[in-house]
Amino acid sequence: LSPGAPVSPAEPISQAYSLALYMQKNTSTLLQTYLQCQGSPFSDPGFSAPELQLSSLPPAAVSFKTWHALDDEERLSRAQGAFLALAQHLQLVGDDQSDLNPGSPILLAQLGAARLRAQGLLGNMAAIMTALGLPVPPEEDTLGLVPFGASAFERKCRGYVVTREYGHWTDRAVRDLALLKAKYPG
Repeated sequence: LSPGAPVSPAEPISQAYSLALYMQKNTSTLLQTYLQCQGSPFSDPGFSAPELQLSSLPPAAVSFKTWHALDDEERLSRAQGAFLALAQHLQLVGDDQSDLNPGSPILLAQLGAARLRAQGLLGNMAAIMTALGLPVPPEEDTLGLVPFGASAFERKCRGYVVTREYGHWTDRAVRDLALLKAKYPG
């Protein structure tokens, strides 16, 4: 390859897809471990609070019609922004849980692994965008001002939303990357 020669997007798409599938296998375990470590009401059977959201974390939910109409740049930019935010939020949740549940090394390890995988997928997305000749959005501080005086319950709620949305965004990334993989076969 000569410098500046176009790079096929098939390889970075395949790598990102493999990582996203691997991440997908671990998302429900992370969420269940997180909930069990928080105590009631989080650990109660069937706990769910879909109404809880964080303004600093984009929701993965989108109508099929909207999702299907996205072009490659918009699809990848949204995923890139989401996984940047998730990596930063997972660091915050890990810090919160080190304080709230220091005796839960499995949870702390799972949160750390999820953060590293989110960062890895972020790098894969940037490689795909570069291969497609698309601009890579600059990294930014997605957390903004964090209320460090948040109560234990507020920090547990924040962690719940982050671990739940990590799963939702991972599912969406698998779907997005499957579409790109079919569009740009190796």
